[in-house]
Amino acid sequence: MIPWVPLARAAIPGTTQQLCLHRRGDLLEFSIQISGYVSELMNSRMHASEDALAELGCAVISGRPAPHVLVGGLGMGFTLAAALKALGPGSRVTVAELVPEVVEWNRGPLGECAAYPLHDPRTHVHVGDVAELLRQGHATYDAVLLDVDNGPEGMTHHGNDWLYSPAGLAAARRSLRPGGVLAVWSATPDERFTRRLRQAGFRVDVHTVRARPGKGARHTIWLAHRTQGAPSGPPRVRPADSRRSR
Repeated sequence: MIPWVPLARAAIPGTTQQLCLHRRGDLLEFSIQISGYVSELMNSRMHASEDALAELGCAVISGRPAPHVLVGGLGMGFTLAAALKALGPGSRVTVAELVPEVVEWNRGPLGECAAYPLHDPRTHVHVGDVAELLRQGHATYDAVLLDVDNGPEGMTHHGNDWLYSPAGLAAARRSLRPGGVLAVWSATPDERFTRRLRQAGFRVDVHTVRARPGKGARHTIWLAHRTQGAPSGPPRVRPADSRRSR
């Protein structure tokens, strides 16, 4: 078996943990782990549901002439790349990344995996917490795509808990233009979070996605549509033959 070679480490702001970047030999395969955890946070060979997060979210706003999309979490760049692919030349995508080194990794060899989406002129980078942008309270974005943790709880950074709280969801709703969508990725389903989204005034669709095309673990993507009033009725659950993995 080809061994993993450690390349770099980066402190996660506000925690005692680190992100650890590895590469498998000379192959174009990268892995990011959190110090102290055995399992991977993400792997460059398993990104189909990262793609699905952007594809599903951007499909909602596909008819808009100059959409502005916010991506929370750069990771390995796959969600950003998929959003850029789904949007037209007049679009703008702001990506917020808490860890500065992750941005530099994506500008270096890691960027080749997603075809260097940071080089796209439509991309704007915010080095800092995505919550800083959501707290501004302006209806700025047509879509907000959140992939900052392993689901609606803070694992890499406990400050992420705010994003999934009633206050955080209210801020996300205020940040969306009318008819906009909040898309959230999770490793597991969470009925409590579905109810919380509805209580925040969103109309909710729940998609089941696969870790790899047609196979692998099943993950969850919420599409929370901004409406003028609180919706009624249960959320719609839709399987997708989309994907994802960490």
